[in-house]
Amino acid sequence: MSDSTNNQQVAIVGCGIIGRTHADTIAARPDASVTALVDGDTAAAEALAARLKEAGQPEPKVYGDLGAALSGSDISLVAICTPSGTHAALAEQALNEKKHVVIEKPLDVDLPRARRLGAAATRAANHGVVSSVISQHRFDPGSAQVSEAIKAGRFGQLTSAVATVAWWRSDEYYASAGWRGTWAQDGGGALMNQGVHTVDLLLWFMGRPVNIQAQALRAAHHEIEVEDTVVATLTFENGSVATLHATTAAFPGGRTRVSVHGTEGGAELEDDQLRRLNVDGSPDDQPLDADRPAGHVAQYEDILTAIGNGEQPGITVHDAIDALATVRAVYIASTLQRPVKFVDVLEGRYDDVDVSRGIRLPPA
Repeated sequence: MSDSTNNQQVAIVGCGIIGRTHADTIAARPDASVTALVDGDTAAAEALAARLKEAGQPEPKVYGDLGAALSGSDISLVAICTPSGTHAALAEQALNEKKHVVIEKPLDVDLPRARRLGAAATRAANHGVVSSVISQHRFDPGSAQVSEAIKAGRFGQLTSAVATVAWWRSDEYYASAGWRGTWAQDGGGALMNQGVHTVDLLLWFMGRPVNIQAQALRAAHHEIEVEDTVVATLTFENGSVATLHATTAAFPGGRTRVSVHGTEGGAELEDDQLRRLNVDGSPDDQPLDADRPAGHVAQYEDILTAIGNGEQPGITVHDAIDALATVRAVYIASTLQRPVKFVDVLEGRYDDVDVSRGIRLPPA
């Protein structure tokens, strides 16, 4: 890594739970430090500042908005950890100032905003500016092994996949923050918030979708605007098919599973751990390699290495746009009660569909 980029000065925008995760990850690195905290809630920012100081870090400056931080301190990297519906606008603001950007998932909840951000990210990349979206499960050791096996053709022809996110979230969880469970800021429910990482893995393994069918409903949490349960079927460009299931109405909370099947092998991931790996036509499981860093730690390593080497990171804004478009396609298919083409959603042909109408209620 070059000397000129050996100490990234980072602004954390949004000082809640996920902001603390980013701050802790950065604080543990020798080549980056948190120098600014941005939050309209001064108490939240000051609490995170105190946390960093207690950990032996220099105390960062606190700002009420990103503009003030950009003009008031020498920031080189901005980490966006605010409610989902604010992500793209803040990221674009930072990119326009030639700052590197890390965006917490999902990229945003609005595809037109995401497309504008994609264009801004492409322009910024031409000036050596790095932007990435947190998709930390691509860095889980098991997920990486599955991806490597697929790329090497060790599963043969991919035939199908099954992805399920079966969680429980209480009514108190949704009531704990005003943006949770809203279309405007959460952008959806079980799939957009809890399931978007699993959608990202599914696309990483299986490729780009072609057609999507879906049913979304509000089965248990009647005070929220969005779905708490969704089931979808997807076909992919390689001819394979998949089922996708996400719910926050599975008391007391189940597991996250992704299984991939092919003519020469397959794999099963459960709660981010690789449980089965068969390759090259062998009926016997292969040894499982788990000796790699995971989560935000590994993704920040990827991002900061990319900045230092003048390269683009392993996960780009455009990868995240595909995941967002897939989630939106599920909601649109449920709303219209018919299959939709992924490319039509991606390119904006359904931008005017009010997906809030697509959530069924269970029979009384």
